Amino acid sequence: MQPRHIARELALFSINQLPSQSQKLETKTLDDIVTAVVRSLQDETKELLQTASAELQRSQERITSSENRTSDIRQDIQAVEGMVREAIELTKNAINNIGAALEFPVTLVLAQRTEVRNYTIDILKTVNGKRSQIDEIISSALVNWQIERLAQVDKDILRIATAEMMFMSVASKIAIDEAVELAKRYSSEDGYRFINGVLRRIDDQIKELRNSK
Repeated sequence: MQPRHIARELALFSINQLPSQSQKLETKTLDDIVTAVVRSLQDETKELLQTASAELQRSQERITSSENRTSDIRQDIQAVEGMVREAIELTKNAINNIGAALEFPVTLVLAQRTEVRNYTIDILKTVNGKRSQIDEIISSALVNWQIERLAQVDKDILRIATAEMMFMSVASKIAIDEAVELAKRYSSEDGYRFINGVLRRIDDQIKELRNSK
């Protein structure tokens, strides 16, 4: 696996665990980053499974209540199906997180550790240092949506890709393709389509800005 590909995943899950100041980030080792990633994945997995459990409990309660009624229960069935689908989706995401937490240590044994660590830090420093500009262009590319309402993982995938395109001299095709792959693994079922669309609009805006100078 390419060092930068690994670095993007590490950045995605450590971005909210590590300090935002550049000087403090520079002191972090790869082991520090991996520890932050595993901690983040543990927290998110726990939350996902708790939410999935709550959805299943709601579906069970809906089934029980429908058994006591003689009226049309089609709406109840549809509601239960929706709750179960949501629980399955949440559980799949939790399993992906567990898989990632188990894979990272093995992957890093085979990777170029210095390059992985340095590029992860570069991403984190850029996203944190240019946060207002990055969020501004993301917000302008959202259609009938607000950045505050995005799922955290989608928000951070967009921030990483936008940082790479705007400030890190990464070709837009590479940044977008990598972001889509992250979304396929860690976002909701259709999240990668949303990420792809937003980033393509951001790419167009970045090109317009550069051409106007």
